[in-house]
Amino acid sequence: MSVSVRFLPDDVTINAEVGEALLDVAERAGVMIPTGCLMGSCHACTVELEDGDVIRACISAVPPTDEELRIHLFSDPTW
Repeated sequence: MSVSVRFLPDDVTINAEVGEALLDVAERAGVMIPTGCLMGSCHACTVELEDGDVIRACISAVPPTDEELRIHLFSDPTW
């Protein structure tokens, strides 16, 4: 199943497969999500979904959805 993923505020949209790693999707789309990577514990790859859920991109995959998946990127100068 294919899902449309939109990265905001960059407004970049790409199709992804359910279960595909979010970091891989972002890389294919040319979107930079920083990562430490300490498997979610460093919080460098924190992103926010449209519904307000905050997730770590390094340990998250594209969920099944009938709607466009909107991912809000944070700007943290530390990373």
